Amino acid sequence: MSVRNRFGTVAAIALMTTVGAVLLSACGPESSDSGPTAAPTGAAPGSAAPGTAAPGTASHSGSPAPGGKEVNGTSAANHLTISTGTQTVAMNGATVDFGTTVRDLAWSPDGKKAAFVNGNGDLVTANPDGTGKVTLAKNPGGETWSHPTWQHATTDPSVTTVPGALDRFDTIVFASSKGGALKLEKVPTKTPGATPEVLTPHNSEGGSEDMPQPPQTGNTWANAGGHRGEIAYANTPANEVYIYDDYIRPATREMGKGSQPALSPDGEHLVFVRSVNGHDHLFTRSTQFDQKAEKDLTPSATTDYTEPAWSPDGKTIAARTPDGVSTVPADGSAAPAQVSTVKGLPAYRP
Repeated sequence: MSVRNRFGTVAAIALMTTVGAVLLSACGPESSDSGPTAAPTGAAPGSAAPGTAAPGTASHSGSPAPGGKEVNGTSAANHLTISTGTQTVAMNGATVDFGTTVRDLAWSPDGKKAAFVNGNGDLVTANPDGTGKVTLAKNPGGETWSHPTWQHATTDPSVTTVPGALDRFDTIVFASSKGGALKLEKVPTKTPGATPEVLTPHNSEGGSEDMPQPPQTGNTWANAGGHRGEIAYANTPANEVYIYDDYIRPATREMGKGSQPALSPDGEHLVFVRSVNGHDHLFTRSTQFDQKAEKDLTPSATTDYTEPAWSPDGKTIAARTPDGVSTVPADGSAAPAQVSTVKGLPAYRP
């Protein structure tokens, strides 16, 4: 079975309440982004709290599991969020209503902002409770945007850069499809209404027999990681995974066959999807130049594991399955375990 290129959504905060209206803080770093009051247990899946449908309203969430039990699987402790392509996003054991369709939700490096594609196909950012929405780029029509990711970098004292060089990393990269043509585009996060620019993967060597230029079309599923603006992405026609890095000068490396890649928080490892014996498996490998060994985290898979995401500590990988979301240790020390029956795109809020 080939990997399905689903445009899932990822999840945002939802906070459980006790009797009265006690607010719990959202998972991730402490900030003014406090979460809303949760609806009573028993509210319909995906519904808002009684009497309100405003963004930020939390409600009970979960899909029926065998035996009728609902398993949300998200919590403040595990940082997991799940977006389902609706207005609500699962987090902290409940859901948050963003007041608009949320597709492919991704978190900023500090966890204070979410980026997603709304129902109009526009690229939007918002606070974790769904408020403060800003349209970074408006879809011109005739295009499908998906899977945004926050390119970021931190200053490395050992690397000399020109003043202001890191400004270019205050950027969101996303995939665009028009007339069947796939490409990566980027917009600055501090310029609402900006016109996207095409991100062109290339090698600093200018191309040679030993260092050919990577494909310029067919690129999709970008995912940033590490501290130097690295981005992993997939090339659909070639069924190859690449890493693009322009911290000092642009460079692109081929990482092997696969799709839907995700970089670990430290940028040292890569997880990706590859079809094996009729099912989609999760593979990991080091991003180091001299390390090419791969590890199958799901060697006994009897279902499909797709759309992987790393936990903030780099120890766990969450993946979408036909039945919800499962997690697996990043070192492969245990088999995958289903943690949620919510069906959607998993992501972790730092």
